Amino acid sequence: MDAARAKNGDVDADKLRPPQPKRGGGWSVITGWTRALLSRRGKRLWRTLNHKSACLSCAWGTGGQNGGFRDELGEPLQRCIKSVEAIQSELQPAVPRHVFDRLSLGELQNFDSASCDRLGRLDRPLIHRAGQDFYEPIQWDEVYERLADAFLASPPERVASYSSGRSSNEAAYLLQLLMRARGSNNLADCSDLCHAPSSVGLARVFGSGTSNVSLESLRQADGVVLVGSNAPANHPRLMNELIRLRDRGGTVVVINPVVEGGLLKFGSPAFPIRSLLLGSEIASLFLQPIPGSDTAVFLGFQKAWLESGAIAWEFVKAHSVGWEALRQQLQATSWHSITQCCGLSREELEYTAARLADCRAVVFAWAMGITHHLNGTTNVQAIANSAVLSGNVGRPGTGTMPIRGHSNVQGFGSMGVSIRLREPMRLALEALLKRPLSRTPGYHARDLIDAADQGQVDTLLCLGGNLYGANPDSYQARRALGQIDTVAYLATKPNQGHFHGLGARQTLLLPVFNRFETPHRTTVESGNNWVRLNEPGTTHLKRANLTSEVEFLAELAGRIFGDNPIHWRRLQDPIYVRELIARTVPGYEEMAGIDATKREFEVSGRVFQTPCFATSTGRAQLAPTLLPDLSLPDPDHFGGLADGERGLVLSLITARSHGQHNTVVYQSGDRYRGMPHRKTLLINSEDLQRQGLEAHERVTVQGEAGRLEQIELIPGSIRPGCGLMFFPEANALMRGVSDPACGTPAFKRVPVLVRAPAWPTGV
Repeated sequence: MDAARAKNGDVDADKLRPPQPKRGGGWSVITGWTRALLSRRGKRLWRTLNHKSACLSCAWGTGGQNGGFRDELGEPLQRCIKSVEAIQSELQPAVPRHVFDRLSLGELQNFDSASCDRLGRLDRPLIHRAGQDFYEPIQWDEVYERLADAFLASPPERVASYSSGRSSNEAAYLLQLLMRARGSNNLADCSDLCHAPSSVGLARVFGSGTSNVSLESLRQADGVVLVGSNAPANHPRLMNELIRLRDRGGTVVVINPVVEGGLLKFGSPAFPIRSLLLGSEIASLFLQPIPGSDTAVFLGFQKAWLESGAIAWEFVKAHSVGWEALRQQLQATSWHSITQCCGLSREELEYTAARLADCRAVVFAWAMGITHHLNGTTNVQAIANSAVLSGNVGRPGTGTMPIRGHSNVQGFGSMGVSIRLREPMRLALEALLKRPLSRTPGYHARDLIDAADQGQVDTLLCLGGNLYGANPDSYQARRALGQIDTVAYLATKPNQGHFHGLGARQTLLLPVFNRFETPHRTTVESGNNWVRLNEPGTTHLKRANLTSEVEFLAELAGRIFGDNPIHWRRLQDPIYVRELIARTVPGYEEMAGIDATKREFEVSGRVFQTPCFATSTGRAQLAPTLLPDLSLPDPDHFGGLADGERGLVLSLITARSHGQHNTVVYQSGDRYRGMPHRKTLLINSEDLQRQGLEAHERVTVQGEAGRLEQIELIPGSIRPGCGLMFFPEANALMRGVSDPACGTPAFKRVPVLVRAPAWPTGV
């Protein structure tokens, strides 16, 4: 269909919208807040919500010096229910002593994620010794002695760390400094398992791997393309910005194989009159492509703009290179190949492209529906190419915006917790440490598991996170971690990773303060490059034997290195750590004065208000993006179906539920999707009918790495040929196949075979 006709309104936009499930948000959010605040921990919860520390949940959070409910622009009422869930969990009492005294590891290994989290807060250091069946208490001096010995006993290439975005910038900086001083670049991080394709893809195009959109800039947009994101469940605060955009007449294009109810209509408590009661319209258009075909979708937009004359050629030629090859690709790529790949019609793609061309300023945003693919980096580059070709980058109201899922995961990358250390920071660290850094390539998270599985890792220090639960192929992850000689976990609460794959000689489980308890100031960085300052706090735990992460890492480094080449124990003072950060981390120069001024700031050099990018030429680096091969295997790949057995091969999407944060599960089910518990598979009704399956029937789901039994089939608004199951439970199904550009596993578009027994005779 001609794009001009679509642009003029000759296409009924409602035909592009699938059936609508329930809206998101609304009164259920209010009742959730009410229950939480009226609980026996409600008074402390309210104080914590108002504490001057950053939200514990996603990287869109609020907090810092503006107070708990305000964002960086001072806007009130910006806390979400995800934040409440995270704080409630941290306000639990200590794990009862009888748990570790009486429950064997075999019994603890039967706990699911929610059960582990509900055990409570860790309040004393523990050790599991090889051959024992229980964790037992240990003194901090012995912890330091054992861990320092382990760090020194092995060659640097056999020492590794893993970290999560739960911790502070100061702890992250100390972790990478300790590891690099030891000569190891094995700085695996949770970002390796989620947004590494965003960092690599955006750096290729713009020279900077973070969002180039500030909150202030987003509020100047009149168009948003939201791809592969379930923001109502995972980033509810973003919904307020989408509501504002629609209120000012803007366009929101949602691209997702699953119709998430909250992306159609959402009731936000921040707007009690116009939104909470009746709900706000979110998606102007909703496209349901084949999972993993996002590159084809954006090539379709680009081809439509090329053929309709909507490409901003003056901008492109002045501010990018490589556009000639990209134009040649668009001319040579047929509409048939694009539509066959993504499963959307030419009419849908042209109409959507025309709507975007009508916008004055567009922000392109995405989450892990883009990055969790073998071609995740290519997907990101295709989005960035689209921003450049449409002239929607390098000015207010425009840009590319990965939506990161953990509150300080971006800060860890800024602090150098990455196997891809940028040259300016490398040189600064070499000057600080007075010697060259190792050039031996480090392990990202998937490489770390593979190396451990091959017996090549002796010592592992985990700063937060759940390396076991966050990895694909749960069987390999358990086996690999069990071959590491010494594993140390710094954590606030137990998780499944603390009970599976314990170190071959010793596993240390070490309790630390959380963000709002830490007895000194710390900082974190939002997904939009805003650095927040957290005030000190106190813990509610009685007789707790906790440490702060900064003090622990500085003391450990002091025991390993002494005073060479810097006074490591002086780094127990976070003010001094911030001085070093300001000296060595590009864009963080303002950190040097933050203790005196308490002035939070935007990291410099990342938000492009003009089309001068962080590349060597100042121009965006465009390149063709290849269409992926999305063919699925037939049932024989999984051993075939038995005589009379019913089943089909699906493209499985793994996702978080509504009541979940990363691997931590707060609520078993997902009311948004109508999935009442964790052992469910969301499937299209057409697939059920075609294969003789029934809603709520129990089936076996078989993947390339394992199988899960007694999975309930739930009909839902998902594209035919696809299924959705919950992470991390579904990790048992998939092999650890990763994007070759960055190592991020393909948690989406996982081939699985759904098996159901033959009907009994006579049925």
